[in-house]
Amino acid sequence: MKFLFEKDTWQEIYGSIRKNKTRTAITIFGAFWGILLLVGLLGAAKGLENSFNNMFGDFATNSVFMSGSRTSMPFKGFQEGRKINLRLGDVDKIRSEIDGVQFVVPRNATGGQVIHGLKTGNFTIFGDFPLLDEVQKKDLIQGRFINQNDIDDNKKICVISEGVFKEIYDKNEDVIGTYIKISSINYKVVGVYKTSQFEGKNNVHIPFSTFKLVYNKGDKFEWMVVTGKKEFDIVQVEADVKLLLKNLHKIHPEDNRAFRGFNLGKEISKVTGFLTGMQFLTWFVGIATLIAGIFAIGNILLITVKERTKEIGIRRALGATPVQIRQQVVLESLFLTLLAGSLGIIAGGVILMVIDHLDLLTNPTVNIPIVLIAYAVLVILGTLIGLIPAYMATIVKPIDALREE
Repeated sequence: MKFLFEKDTWQEIYGSIRKNKTRTAITIFGAFWGILLLVGLLGAAKGLENSFNNMFGDFATNSVFMSGSRTSMPFKGFQEGRKINLRLGDVDKIRSEIDGVQFVVPRNATGGQVIHGLKTGNFTIFGDFPLLDEVQKKDLIQGRFINQNDIDDNKKICVISEGVFKEIYDKNEDVIGTYIKISSINYKVVGVYKTSQFEGKNNVHIPFSTFKLVYNKGDKFEWMVVTGKKEFDIVQVEADVKLLLKNLHKIHPEDNRAFRGFNLGKEISKVTGFLTGMQFLTWFVGIATLIAGIFAIGNILLITVKERTKEIGIRRALGATPVQIRQQVVLESLFLTLLAGSLGIIAGGVILMVIDHLDLLTNPTVNIPIVLIAYAVLVILGTLIGLIPAYMATIVKPIDALREE
């Protein structure tokens, strides 16, 4: 290892690089581009995954959103076009008769003007059960969410989103315990939470029972969130729920328009599959480019050795051993590989920082162990590929090398 610290060793490498700047740049570009591509694409894939997760917040991924619509087929004396109203009794039936269901959360919603002091805004008012916090965990900033006592006592309390707080409250105002007016009724604020893109920014939640009384809903509700157990297929759970509801509401079994729905679990599975495929493609393209870059370094070094045949012959004639010649060529290969890898990692990191700064993706990052493993693989391959030109440099006899023009 002594040769690593000799001045002559590095002067020779520097001289070789300096005499062939263009060739050196071409030599390291392949490996540089390979690790840049690997870091950049893996970071972008992670950023895309983070953006997707932020969009849906903490919603249970195996969920279905379902609401009543109008029938499109006559059935058992009922004409087509009949409005289907979901009722609380439907919820009990779903919970008791379908094995794959974990939670069923009925919800109501309406638009309304909200007043606090001299500030007003038009927001969405939801009537909710505490169970919603199990399906969509609220990221509370202050206070709490709706609890069972609020439902049982029909309390006039509310939980507001951060967007509502910013619109009708002053920046440093203490919100918990204050009152807002909705449809001429005062509600005490008991909690503030952060929202996700999926649910919107300006929401007010009041107890389901209170909403039912204030807006005269009876046992009807607008829509429900059905969450399936992990071991069950959410697509099958949705089909089973719809079939049960068709039987309860006397709807034709083949009527596909009586209920509207959005299967979040199904859509998330598609995106998850896409992200998995993207990560596989990223690794494949990155590693393939990395290997191609390493082979490019080997090929260029072979050309370099051919051009330096006379020089190698002189060094051999002056007493340089084959081991010393091999060490010099391998060290040059290793140095170029390290340089390419370092520049690629730095460039990839800068690109990800720019993407994050421009908010194109959410926190696009690459795990440090992955970067270190890729760097280690690059170094190992760079060292191994350098052995080929190193061997070629030592098989030439000194007398034959000195005859080369």
